[in-house]
Amino acid sequence: MRIRRNSHLLALTALAALALTACEDGTGVKDEGASRPASSTATAAQPTPGTDKGTGTAPTKDTTGSAGSSGKSGGTAGGKSGGTTGAGTGGDTGDKAADTASDSRVLCNGSNTRVTAQTVARPLNHMLLTVTNTGSRTCDLTYNPVLRFDEMQWVPQAAKETQPQAVTTLAPGESGYAGVLLSAADGSGDGGQTAKKLTVAFQGYTPNSDGGASATPTLPAKGVYYDSSLTVTYWQQDMDDALSW
Repeated sequence: MRIRRNSHLLALTALAALALTACEDGTGVKDEGASRPASSTATAAQPTPGTDKGTGTAPTKDTTGSAGSSGKSGGTAGGKSGGTTGAGTGGDTGDKAADTASDSRVLCNGSNTRVTAQTVARPLNHMLLTVTNTGSRTCDLTYNPVLRFDEMQWVPQAAKETQPQAVTTLAPGESGYAGVLLSAADGSGDGGQTAKKLTVAFQGYTPNSDGGASATPTLPAKGVYYDSSLTVTYWQQDMDDALSW
């Protein structure tokens, strides 16, 4: 009986030793090791706040930087291009406008104006010439009118003190004026006679050059008396200036 019990105890002891050996052979460690990768995998699948912040910030920064660079580049290019274009266009437009304005202006003469001649009460012995632009383009009245009564052989002089600072320019429908001293108020003039016809000639852009067609305004039925004192003013923009001399 003792021999059997001892054998049984030996058998149990052997089994316990085997179990203990099995527990210490690393198998349990491997099992625990196998569970750790699963835990690591789960952790990696969920980004940490730091990683999430980095991930969110980086694209935003890159995008902003890219947009900023593009915006800066675009702004610079646009501004530079816009400035150049604006300046170029403005300059070209200004030059073209000046050329167009210059090209659109013509000389005032008998072909594009209506000319009238009328005597006035004041000043004494004066006549007023009125030139109205009847054309479609702006015209220039240069220097002074060149008058010829009937078949007179001399040219009346212009009063230098009446020369304006700039050429008298008439837009369509506008009028310019010139005053005419017909005779001396004190009777000092000579060769007086009464004229029935008046021819008004126009000058070009240089003195005494041909300005185009002449005009023949109608004189009063009784005619106009003039003498050697006959003098004219330069063309004026204002009627009062023409008659203030």
